[in-house]
Amino acid sequence: MFNSLFDQVDSIILRDPAARNRLEVITCYQGLHAVWLHRISHFLWNLGLKWIARVLSMLSRFITGIEIHPGAKIGRRVFLDHGLGIVIGETTEIGDDCTIYQGVTLGGTSLYKGVKRHPTLGKGVVVSAGAKVLGGFTVGDGARVGSNAVVLKEIPPGATAVGIPARILHPDLPQSADSKTKEYFSAYGVTPNVDDPVSMALKGLIDATIEQEDKIAQLEKALAKLSNLPTDSPANSDTKRDLDAIKEWLKE
Repeated sequence: MFNSLFDQVDSIILRDPAARNRLEVITCYQGLHAVWLHRISHFLWNLGLKWIARVLSMLSRFITGIEIHPGAKIGRRVFLDHGLGIVIGETTEIGDDCTIYQGVTLGGTSLYKGVKRHPTLGKGVVVSAGAKVLGGFTVGDGARVGSNAVVLKEIPPGATAVGIPARILHPDLPQSADSKTKEYFSAYGVTPNVDDPVSMALKGLIDATIEQEDKIAQLEKALAKLSNLPTDSPANSDTKRDLDAIKEWLKE
């Protein structure tokens, strides 16, 4: 039991640079307290003592500000960072080594009893602050959900979901559990070497428009030479400048 306790505490120290020692984590991290109290309430829930389990979960919410239904299944070394405002529904399943930040909702979209209404998180999933994952689908191993995203469909392993509703990104990240992967740990679902597909599409359209503007300008110059007309086209240069400004703004 103590090995499991220290295993979870040590995993928090690895993932949170603000954690200085085991004593501080054990006494001051309400996310850890919420998980411990949930394990007791979940045990009571499985014994059939559902009212007592619900009362204990309500007490846990009062103490920690984190609401976890006693029926939810939580794996090992799950870290609820900051934790305030997290809501985890009854049929939620959370895999090992997941990290969940404040304000996250793992909720359901169905009102039918006895069905899987809440999401299943694979191993090593990061759900960022304010994100909502709604429905009985699976979030694949190592996936990341960006801050304030609203996820309504399955996320493939290793992908990142951002936006409302969430769009799927495919990051170029090492997938092995070595030190190189650790340095890429994305605390708030921010992943290097990826971009929003909508922004990429817009930038592609702008590139095509700029290329067309250049070709039109060349044609106008050629026609002007044939007709002995001035070759300056300030309107075209203004358009190109505006498009370049929009493209730079999308890159930010």
